[in-house]
Amino acid sequence: MTKRIEQTKIMHRVVEHGGVVYLGGITADDTSVGMGGQTSQICAKIDKLLALAGSDKTRILSAQIFITDMSLKGEMNDAWTAWMPAEHLPARATVGVADLGTPTTLIEIVVTAHS
Repeated sequence: MTKRIEQTKIMHRVVEHGGVVYLGGITADDTSVGMGGQTSQICAKIDKLLALAGSDKTRILSAQIFITDMSLKGEMNDAWTAWMPAEHLPARATVGVADLGTPTTLIEIVVTAHS
């Protein structure tokens, strides 16, 4: 059975099937802050969405991170590692992109976890 959570106009924010939880791309609500602040906001949103699916950050299997300025990757990494316990770090890729829809959106994160 497939469980879908938090429908938007174009997607569900969370889809769970067969014990695997897929989160759509997540961006910060307040994009007036820098990379670290946006990353922290996204991590908090990931916590809430995973909880809705009966999961948590320690069950994240992989993360795809899209950032608009690779020179800010260290700031993103600092916020990420402050949030994610070292023993639960997932497989991860960070990809530089031209833009994420608005000039102030610096980062978008997609994660897959297990329930």
